[in-house]
Amino acid sequence: MSARTRSFSVAGLAVIVLSAVPFWFGHQFAAPPAKEPEPVPQALLETDHLAPPEWAITRTKADWDVVSPPAAPMLAFQISPTAPKIKKPRSTKTVEPQYQPAKSERLQLSELDPGTLTQLSWKSGETLHGAKVSTPILVAKGEQPGSTLCVTAAVHGDELNGIESVRRLMYSINVERLSGTLVGVPIVNLQGFHRQSRYLADRRDLNRFFPGNPRGSVAARIAYAFFNDVVRHCDGLVDLHTGSFHRTNLPQLRADLHNESVLELTKGFGATTILHSVGGEGTLRRSAVQAGIPAVTLEAGEPLRLQEDAVAHTVKAIFTLLDTLEMYDKRSLWGNPEPSYYQSAWVRADQGGMLFSKIKLGRRVKQGDVLGHVTDPITNEQAEVTAPFAGRVIGMAVNQFVMPGYATYHLAAETDLTDPPEADPLHGEEVDLAIIDGTISEDSE
Repeated sequence: MSARTRSFSVAGLAVIVLSAVPFWFGHQFAAPPAKEPEPVPQALLETDHLAPPEWAITRTKADWDVVSPPAAPMLAFQISPTAPKIKKPRSTKTVEPQYQPAKSERLQLSELDPGTLTQLSWKSGETLHGAKVSTPILVAKGEQPGSTLCVTAAVHGDELNGIESVRRLMYSINVERLSGTLVGVPIVNLQGFHRQSRYLADRRDLNRFFPGNPRGSVAARIAYAFFNDVVRHCDGLVDLHTGSFHRTNLPQLRADLHNESVLELTKGFGATTILHSVGGEGTLRRSAVQAGIPAVTLEAGEPLRLQEDAVAHTVKAIFTLLDTLEMYDKRSLWGNPEPSYYQSAWVRADQGGMLFSKIKLGRRVKQGDVLGHVTDPITNEQAEVTAPFAGRVIGMAVNQFVMPGYATYHLAAETDLTDPPEADPLHGEEVDLAIIDGTISEDSE
């Protein structure tokens, strides 16, 4: 760029700067003309309306000194700690006193003091090395004289509901309110109980050998000792049982309703189903009746289990019996009365496989109703099990694998059976069979 060109550029820049300076100064220092402020409205200048109103004085200072002003309920509060909540009891049921029983080795009920709960024992056989087997018995002797009632359980060693029923019964009794004597034997078959087995150690059913034989088999000797040392001292007997071999029973009484003394005894169990049965030969119940002691069997539930409903029904029924016998004052509320049945039979499966029930205990069925079905796990073939007559389900097998001919449902007939099922042959002492009105059928007793 030439010197002349540079001079023209510098001169042009100077002219621009000098022309902008007056404009900037004029904008900064030249203020617009001020406007006159608007007058304040007169209404805002008046403040007389803000003064507090004058209230009429109705009390003088002397009045306030003598009488205190009334309290303003909406302005004065009394603050106090929250009162603790009182928990209501869950139940108003009276809890009976529990006792620690005294122990005695002598099995003499007459020697016990009134108003006591005592643990006695009887010798139920020997072990392989000759030691005596001592079986406990609980005896509650009331303050007042009265009858002697015996309650036995676990004649079959795997029937647990009866054991718990006896425990609750004996430890709920207030001996001061008891008239007479209550004998509770929680476990008759101690050998079977230790092995969780229905049978004795020699595989015999103890409930087929009463009243026993002192020179017979092991089962016959144990039956003889128990029957003579315990049962013969009682005025009445309640033998507790459950179903057998994966079967369950509706709470029910087995009783010889043709025997007047037994029939009278059955009236004291509240709303409990009753099935007429003289009992199989050698059963504890039948042997007691033959010895002149009214006896019944109370069935409830299934073996190898503790079932609250079955236990509660059993204990309630026995307390009702004690009240009926005027031995113990304890009223119980029951629902509608249960019927008595004079005939029953087991319905058997015609096919092996998996049994699935469609019916429940206590249900009433009509002839031809489907009770359950058996399914072959290999071929998937299914066979229905139907009711051969109208009745009520008082016993049934739990869902399981079954063989052909397995007893699945025990039906109590609501009417007389004109064509009862064919009798089963008796195959020996280890088969659980009982005679019911001339027909032989599987039974738990």
